[in-house]
Amino acid sequence: MKVLYSYNDIKQEVIQPLIKWAGGKRRLLSVYKHFLPKSFNTYHEPFLGSGAFFFFLKPQRAVLIDKNEDLINFYTVVRDKPLELMESMKKHEVSKEYYYRIRSKKPEDPVERASWFLYLNKTAYNGLWRVNSRGEFNVPFGRYKKVTFFNKDNLLKASELLRKAIILCGDFSLVLEYAKEGDFVYFDPPYFPISETAKFTQYTNENFTKDDHIRLSKVFKELDRKGVLLMLSNSDTEFIRSLYSGYNIRKVIANRYINCKANKRKGIRELVITNY
Repeated sequence: MKVLYSYNDIKQEVIQPLIKWAGGKRRLLSVYKHFLPKSFNTYHEPFLGSGAFFFFLKPQRAVLIDKNEDLINFYTVVRDKPLELMESMKKHEVSKEYYYRIRSKKPEDPVERASWFLYLNKTAYNGLWRVNSRGEFNVPFGRYKKVTFFNKDNLLKASELLRKAIILCGDFSLVLEYAKEGDFVYFDPPYFPISETAKFTQYTNENFTKDDHIRLSKVFKELDRKGVLLMLSNSDTEFIRSLYSGYNIRKVIANRYINCKANKRKGIRELVITNY
C-alpha cells in the first residue's frame, strides 16, 4: 500500500487555525511534532476543535470528526463556500449591542450560520465556546475594540486543504468505521479534570464524563488491535495513566490560555500517549 504521508513531506507553507478553541494545540505544535509517526496513510481527528494539527500536517487524505454541529457546519462551509462566507462576514460590527443581538439569533442557512459562528468565536469573551443545557451559546461579549475575523489567503488555503477531507458531525467512536491499518488517529478530547474547579467540557450541550473517557480508552485499544497508529493528549492524572497503562506515556508542559485570569495561565503538565 502506498504511504500517503511522510513526516518529511510537511510543507513549509503555514496554514493558521481559523478559530480560537479551548485546548487548541497551536502553541504546542513545536513540542507535539516530535511525537508524530514518521509515516501514515489517512489522518483522522475525532475531536477536531481548532484543527491545529490538521492544518499543520496538511495530509493528503483526512477524516475529521466533531460532535459540535456549529463547528462542523463552519468547516463544511469553509470547504465548500469560502467566498460566500467571506462576503457574509462583511456585515458584522464589533460592539456590545450588536454582539448580543447576533448571539440570540442562530441562522438556519449554512453560510449565515458559519458567519454567525465565526463572528461569535472571534468576539466572545476570551474565545470561549460554551453552551447551556438547551444548546444555546451563552458566552458574554469580549469587549474587543478591533477584530480581524479572517485572513483571506489563509482561509482560502484552509478551504483547499479541507477539500481533501471527509467532515463528519458525530461521536468520536465514528472513527472506528473509518480508520484502517496504517492510518494515524490523533485524539484530543476534553481533558479529564485535575480538580473539581478545573472542568471545562461544555463545547456542546453534553458534558464529557468519566464514563466517556473510559469509552474513549476502549476505542483507543480497539484501534490499536487493528494496527492503527494512535496519539492521544490528556491531563496528567492517575486515572488517565491507569486507562492507558502499557502504552508510551510522556509528559509535556502546556500553558493554559483559556483562564480568565492572566496570572493563572500557568504551565500545566499534560500527557502524550502513543502506541508506537
